[in-house]
Amino acid sequence: MSSPSFWEKSQEEISKISKTLSLNKEKIEQWENLNKELEDLSLLTEMAIEEEDSSTLREVSKELRSLEKQIEEMEIQALFKDPDDARNAIVSINAGAGGTDAQDWVQMLLRMFLRWCEDKGMETKIIDSLPGEEAGLKSVTFTVSGPYAYGRLKAEHGIHRLVRISPFDATRRRHTSFASVSVYPEIDTDIKIEINEKDLRIDTFRASGPGGQHVNTTSSAVRIVHIPTGIVVQCQNERSQHRNKEMALKILKAQLYELEKKKLEEKKKQIHESQKEISWGNQIRSYIFNPYRLVKDHRTNLEIGDLERVMDGDLDPFINAYLKMKARSE
Repeated sequence: MSSPSFWEKSQEEISKISKTLSLNKEKIEQWENLNKELEDLSLLTEMAIEEEDSSTLREVSKELRSLEKQIEEMEIQALFKDPDDARNAIVSINAGAGGTDAQDWVQMLLRMFLRWCEDKGMETKIIDSLPGEEAGLKSVTFTVSGPYAYGRLKAEHGIHRLVRISPFDATRRRHTSFASVSVYPEIDTDIKIEINEKDLRIDTFRASGPGGQHVNTTSSAVRIVHIPTGIVVQCQNERSQHRNKEMALKILKAQLYELEKKKLEEKKKQIHESQKEISWGNQIRSYIFNPYRLVKDHRTNLEIGDLERVMDGDLDPFINAYLKMKARSE
């Protein structure tokens, strides 16, 4: 950037390099701060031992645990090597086998992910949802904006299996339900995905469910079919047809980008596990409410017995275990 010719580059390239510089500076500053904090704690520990100050030693121990968590977070960030990892994410959850229970499961998973995002300080926005006939949701799509949103949430891509006593079964039998979670990187303007208008079929319709008089009485909802690939996307949660179309095109671009990425990875024979086609026999995780309470990830074999904590959004143990497993296999 100090080169005189740097500013002769395109605004797009200047912006990209500036962003890279800022990110690297932030990482170095974070490491230097943690290193200084560790040195200070080391010195404080020596002084406390000499003076037999147990109160200070307890405080140092508490600070060390906090420092340990920060270092672990930096170690996880070091695993994000895919250029897409730093991007925002688009997440879609769809009900599978299980009827009303599966639709209720979609709503439960949505709450779990939104709680995780809230805890991480990430912004979320629901851009499309289809309510179930009796309860829950048939499908929902939302965006997640924040540092390494895609890099983290790609660990959740796959089939999530629920086993519980169904609240919708009068005989109180145990049911197994499935929902698929698809995670895509949100594509910025620096990656060009060309969409030919002739390849699109655009339909408008009235939005379903709550949303106010304007939403329900005008054909503001938009459905776009990409004819060459058969991809169908829709958006109905914005007030205007223009905004719904804009958001639907954004999702379409993300999915087309994902298709192109798959083709390249297949040619290199390095298909990323999180991009594999979803099939109902390949659940990545089971959430068992009955006859015992357990969440088990079938890829890493990590098991957590505190089911409520997981459903309240504590997904980091599963995400971190998956990222470490992938790093070891690469």
